[in-house]
Amino acid sequence: MTSFTTAQRRAMFVFALTLAIAGFRFATESWAAGVFAVGKCGAYGQVIDYAGEAGARAAALKQCKGDCTTVTVKRACAALAVDMTNPCGAHGYAVKPRISSSLNAATRKCYEFGGKECVIRAWACDAKG
Repeated sequence: MTSFTTAQRRAMFVFALTLAIAGFRFATESWAAGVFAVGKCGAYGQVIDYAGEAGARAAALKQCKGDCTTVTVKRACAALAVDMTNPCGAHGYAVKPRISSSLNAATRKCYEFGGKECVIRAWACDAKG
């Protein structure tokens, strides 16, 4: 085998690998809509990696019981904390770039709103979070 043939094979391999990586990136970029729905008494709904935000919002609201507020989760993580002494009382939610910061912020907000024993009820991260 000549060095030219070997170089051609290496070039084809690098080209194919580049196409595969680009295709994977395109697929994860296009499925990047997530929505977290938060309601009263610990109700929630969550969807991640949807093709569009409208579809994600509808799916999250369908999971959440009652009057729910939605927040978009794009390249991030969302968390919901509720007060276990009164699940229909204080709660907090947050959307942050990393799961640890969203968990901490949601718990902190629950305590700020008067919670006594705040715990994480739900969390979700999209493909990039």
